[in-house]
Amino acid sequence: MKLIKTTEIAQNQDLIVLVKKDSDLSNYGLNKQEMNFVKQQFEDKKQFVEINKYTHKVFIQKFEIKEKEKIHQLKEKARKSAYKICGKLNSNKTKNATITSCCSPELTISFVAGLVLSNYQYLKYITKDLDKKTNTLNSVNIIHDKISEEKLTELTDITNGVFATRDLVNEIPAVLNSEKLADKLKELSQEAGFEIEIFSKSKIESLKMGGLLAVNKASNYDPTFSVLTWKPENAKNERPIVLVGKGIVYDTGGMSLKPSQYMVEMKSDMAGAATVGGLMYIIAKQKLPLYIIGLVPATDNAVNNKSYVPDDVLTMHNGMTVEIGNTDAEGRLILADALSYAQKYDPELVFDFATLTGAAIRALGTEAIAIMGTAKEEIFANVKEAGNQTYERTIEFPLWDEYGEAIKSKIADIKNIGGLYAGQITAGKFLEHFTNYPWIHFDIATTAFLPKNKGYTGSGATGSGVRLMYKFLKNL
Repeated sequence: MKLIKTTEIAQNQDLIVLVKKDSDLSNYGLNKQEMNFVKQQFEDKKQFVEINKYTHKVFIQKFEIKEKEKIHQLKEKARKSAYKICGKLNSNKTKNATITSCCSPELTISFVAGLVLSNYQYLKYITKDLDKKTNTLNSVNIIHDKISEEKLTELTDITNGVFATRDLVNEIPAVLNSEKLADKLKELSQEAGFEIEIFSKSKIESLKMGGLLAVNKASNYDPTFSVLTWKPENAKNERPIVLVGKGIVYDTGGMSLKPSQYMVEMKSDMAGAATVGGLMYIIAKQKLPLYIIGLVPATDNAVNNKSYVPDDVLTMHNGMTVEIGNTDAEGRLILADALSYAQKYDPELVFDFATLTGAAIRALGTEAIAIMGTAKEEIFANVKEAGNQTYERTIEFPLWDEYGEAIKSKIADIKNIGGLYAGQITAGKFLEHFTNYPWIHFDIATTAFLPKNKGYTGSGATGSGVRLMYKFLKNL
């Protein structure tokens, strides 16, 4: 969607008016009767009013700050109201609309972001009535004297990065194997301007990445390990910030085969990898002055007579041995190799993103991301604040030593699965063994893929974590 800064309201074009109090309301082409109607609606505590001018429609949205309401809650209200209006615009077959706002630039940008994010569709495999199902809205003019063209460009880059993430996660497993995922990341690098190196299977074997190679045993496709690099000359950090993304392009569970109802939507098990790809796209497009490296190990977790099995013992990239208790706990195995590989960069800070555990979903539902790690409290606080501002909220879980008891092994250094309880934490304790730097783990199984539409995040892939992490990195 094109975002265009302008100063004039286009004639006979659908108009969205954002106000914060009744006195902000000018006529905007409304006649006396229509103005009186709007004022009456406001008096009746209605926050949204729609006027049909027949040549076009006028949508008036009021944002009234309630007592004790925080700014991040008001910004989320703006995004949600934009979702409602986006639906009306597309139902009206609107192609171009104008937004004029008396609200703060921060609140206005949140509304515009909600509108753009709401307009996303994944229609690649729709063949019937495609024209009727395709959203028509393709450009929005914004009138606000404190919102610059640079700010609109930034928002476009952010939403395009989210869409790139959503597209990768929504793609079907017959198309997006491990090799194709690496190719897609390369396309993003060429478009945005970051560097990429893709390791072949022989290179992965030479690095002794035993977790990635074991999970890949039953696959028809070679594993890949992609290294994405953004290192501008004006980088403020000498030691890189590393982003690691789980790239299980499809998960059957392996020999610990999933029941069929839990295998549906497993195309989304590479959402962590997609998050890293979309985030690197935005970082490069916006030329953030930070040295950033992305690491994406990728394979599917298939099953055949070559599969690794429970009771196997693997030797990982860092030399540790892992007893396999469940082949459906495979994501942590490929992440472990990537996290230990990250040690070579002597990183300042490492984040990993993974649809890792059903336990996180049972603990949090779909309202927050489970995070844990060894970074300083200040870093966790900044992540939480970035999550509040983007409404991709986080909940920190502890990594107390006692949780490590569940992954002790009698025949290897550790095992890859804990007991019945606190599965999201024992998975985090497993990953901790492969880190020697400040680190935060994001279990995005809770938010990365939603079966039902919840608003501007859409149904299916949401792009969860991308806006949050860009906000965090920009704040640095």
